[in-house]
Amino acid sequence: MKIKKIDLYELTLPYSGGTYELSGGRVYTGFDSVLVCVTADDGTEGWGESTPFGTNYIAAHARGARAGIEEIAPHLIGHDPRDVDRVNDAMDTALLGHNHAKNAIDLACWDLFGKSVGLPVYKLLGGGTGKRLPAISSIYAGTPEDMRTRVAEHRAMGYLGHSVKVGASDSEGGPQLDAERIAACLADRGPGEYFIVDANGGLIPETALRMLRALPEGSLDFALEAPCATWRETLSLRQRCSVPIILDELAQEDGDIAQLLAVDIADGIGLKISKAGGLTHARRHRDICRAAGLTISVQDTVGSTLSAASIFHMGATVPTRLLRCVLDPRDMVTVQTGEFDAPIKDGGVLPPDDPGLGVTINKALVGMPVASWDA
Repeated sequence: MKIKKIDLYELTLPYSGGTYELSGGRVYTGFDSVLVCVTADDGTEGWGESTPFGTNYIAAHARGARAGIEEIAPHLIGHDPRDVDRVNDAMDTALLGHNHAKNAIDLACWDLFGKSVGLPVYKLLGGGTGKRLPAISSIYAGTPEDMRTRVAEHRAMGYLGHSVKVGASDSEGGPQLDAERIAACLADRGPGEYFIVDANGGLIPETALRMLRALPEGSLDFALEAPCATWRETLSLRQRCSVPIILDELAQEDGDIAQLLAVDIADGIGLKISKAGGLTHARRHRDICRAAGLTISVQDTVGSTLSAASIFHMGATVPTRLLRCVLDPRDMVTVQTGEFDAPIKDGGVLPPDDPGLGVTINKALVGMPVASWDA
């Protein structure tokens, strides 16, 4: 089997909640999605998606992803898409970095791999645990009562995890407002619920410590994700903080996970598939964390059906004791790229047993490719 053709598509995904707010005044109303179809010489298609969270979440943006794919795609024609490590080597030779560009191609290759052998991707990644994956909500920053209401709404929908966004500037209310947000979101906590307080790198050690000290000591159970933007700041906070710390934006490359362990800077990672560059690198991150006893939340920056599929297939392979939650990005956007039989019920989700990622693409929705490369 050889790669015969690569098609590139673009699609706008409006945010389902109207306006999404992150720390530092970052506001989003929709997301620019990059889709790729890899076609093999026998006609089998594999699909992948990469949807950066705007232009100022990490060093990634959709126009850059499309430009990166333009650099990479010609070098992949003729490769066996099932040789995922070799495909990634070829992508790295053609273009250094730019994981967000490589992600869509990598997912498409895994999708094609699974279809070629009649197996779901989670089987190819090592096999699933058979346990439902607890889904996590994404609660954007707002007033404490508004955030409490949105947690309750997601709880009623069957979510067992909640990612609570913080990072208010001093003019907005600062650490005191963030402490009130945390307390409100955890006020009605039920059995088995898991809370991540996510600053997306929007705090410095001082504001993080002020926020934590404004909370009732020891009475609220949560993990603090991506509190600071740099390794130095995060390590400084780690040395004075009793709350578990999760790395996200700082944990992108394979070497970042090794560095995390070397300096003992965190207790787990937010494993975002596109941030890692696809499932090939994500499985390495999973295995390093498993060996070290770090917990894992499998997520993505944002996305549609293909993104959700990649998350669920990877999440299914993480040992239950280490898996904290998976993100379902489908509820974050109003447009879905295809049919995917993976409903959230009984507090969690399972990937389907259909070959590949299990997504039937809505080709009428994605339209015509904006660029193509073929043999």
